[in-house]
Amino acid sequence: MQDDVFSPDDPRAGLVRVAHRLAGAARGETLRHFRRNILSDDKSAGGSRFDPVTEADRASERAMRAILAAERPDDAILGEEYGTVAGRSGLTWVLDPIDGTRGYLCGTPTWGVLVSVADAGGPLYGVIDQPYIGERFSGGWSSASLSGPLGQRALRTRDHRPLAEAILLSTFPEVGTETERDAFHAVARRARLTRYGLDCYGYALLAAGQVDLVIEAGLQPYDVQAPIAVITAAGGLVTDWQGRPAHHGGRILAAANPRIHAEALAILGQAPD
Repeated sequence: MQDDVFSPDDPRAGLVRVAHRLAGAARGETLRHFRRNILSDDKSAGGSRFDPVTEADRASERAMRAILAAERPDDAILGEEYGTVAGRSGLTWVLDPIDGTRGYLCGTPTWGVLVSVADAGGPLYGVIDQPYIGERFSGGWSSASLSGPLGQRALRTRDHRPLAEAILLSTFPEVGTETERDAFHAVARRARLTRYGLDCYGYALLAAGQVDLVIEAGLQPYDVQAPIAVITAAGGLVTDWQGRPAHHGGRILAAANPRIHAEALAILGQAPD
């Protein structure tokens, strides 16, 4: 989706333009530090899983917040590194300056920048940007597109195939709690192929029609709102493990189509809430 999809006087055109401007600013900041042995702090406070944050995360979010302060001062902001700013417009910009900081530290190209704008009902428009590859997945209002090294094309999720023929992605084999891990692996055992470690890029691949399912747990709103907007606009759906709205985070089931969603949900829904 490009800035000229809507007429200039349509409020959606301004939101799309700002979303892409935010992603562009974050792209510059993240690339400036990428593969340069950048130092990191651990946000886990002694927890079991290393949770790094780098100056690239902070610089990326600062750059986006500066744009919003100038262009959308009445909108609220929810960002991973600098928290919440209240607004008056009823819209909230949800920012993850680097989704996949562990991958970023390793030099892999599967991290990304997540930008979305939401109202009280959830995300309206989202961007999943991979700065190093130069791919940008965006979508909202029933239209989604990918721009990158191979040009631009519309995004469309996969048609149905049985779970036994499906490709499933998740970031961590551990997934979440022991109960959540057991539920996830009950699905994984039935799938044809399961792959790990892609962070937000896995959701982008689902929107692009490459895979059938992404299943995760323990996510935050800034981890999922941009993927929800892009996947929904591409024809897929994202819920929690009980089939409810997922934009507040938690347990996430992203599916290419309603039929594969129902197959996975029948298994995941057995996990205690």
